Amino acid sequence: MSALFGNYSRRPIHLVKGQGTKVYDEVGKEYLDFTSGIAVLSLGHTNPILVEAIKEQSEKLWHVSNLFESPEQEQLAATLVKDTHLTHGFFCNSGAEANEAAIKLARKHKGKHTIITFENSFHGRTFGAMSATGQAKVQQGFGPLVDKFIHVPFNDVQALESVMNGEVAAIMLEVVQGEGGVNAVTAQFGEAIAKICKEQGILLIIDEVQTGIARTGTRYAYEQTALKPDILTLAKGLGGGFPIGAMLGTAEMYDTFSPGTHGTTFGGNPLAVAVAQIVLNHVFEESFLGEVLKKSEYFKVRLAKVLATEKITVKGMGLLLGLDCDQVVAPLITKAEESGLLLVGAGEGVIRLLPPLTVTYEEIDDAIAILADILNN
Repeated sequence: MSALFGNYSRRPIHLVKGQGTKVYDEVGKEYLDFTSGIAVLSLGHTNPILVEAIKEQSEKLWHVSNLFESPEQEQLAATLVKDTHLTHGFFCNSGAEANEAAIKLARKHKGKHTIITFENSFHGRTFGAMSATGQAKVQQGFGPLVDKFIHVPFNDVQALESVMNGEVAAIMLEVVQGEGGVNAVTAQFGEAIAKICKEQGILLIIDEVQTGIARTGTRYAYEQTALKPDILTLAKGLGGGFPIGAMLGTAEMYDTFSPGTHGTTFGGNPLAVAVAQIVLNHVFEESFLGEVLKKSEYFKVRLAKVLATEKITVKGMGLLLGLDCDQVVAPLITKAEESGLLLVGAGEGVIRLLPPLTVTYEEIDDAIAILADILNN
């Protein structure tokens, strides 16, 4: 019997090393990794620049806690908010923690408790983040949830307007619902949310744990919409594989998180901050962002040419793409794995495609060949 809890349905592969987009199991079999650790490995596996950053920082300082000043955190926060309307950052260890911080900040700032989120959303597995999540399967069996969350259909303006009242503190959403099916916010819905928040004085929390840090071809996915968050949450790709999360906010939020109101032991530790800064120095470059958009377009065009599009719809943004199939995708993911391509689902009927942002065009072609073989037969 395993010494581990059985809360993960693990695949029978033991990966032992990787470089770029490729990983290898214990018997030497090679795979193309189009999961990226679930949108985490923005610069690929064991990127030399990140290896060097960890090595260099590990010889200086690992941990001191947030009792002391951190110019490195200051620099990282400044990089994240540069050329945006956001002004301040808070660092933690994960996306769920970032979303917990956002929920606390919104409630405290507004002095109200109701937060509107959306069906098929995913915000994490801590109690507050789980309560915000619009998927019953994530919540089952854990007893009473944190109250005052209202879940409405995604991209439904009328449904959203019907639940608005004077007790609403914030609206919380993902620009693209990653776990929930790779569902992107429509232009109409984004404009409606922006209008509601402005006219009614409601905060907007955007969860960019999966879509942020260049995954969609811009620094943040909201930059491609009419949405303007008061609070933004990040994780996954921020550390390129090293655990770190962040919450960003506007100047109006600053006084609400005064000393002692929120904290974390490990958040923003020197190792995490050093790696994240190197990640941002690369992925926030205009040329890098432009290349992500080019790869995305190339990927989508090639997929549309080789797949039976009457049965499969390609959706998503940047290098967060989904194949909406007319069948349960778990067996297809297993077949792809056998052929050397690692994939992850997004609900029962959608295959998620999450290659490293450094994926090559040749690797995209190789992945498409495997996908065509398993999806067209």
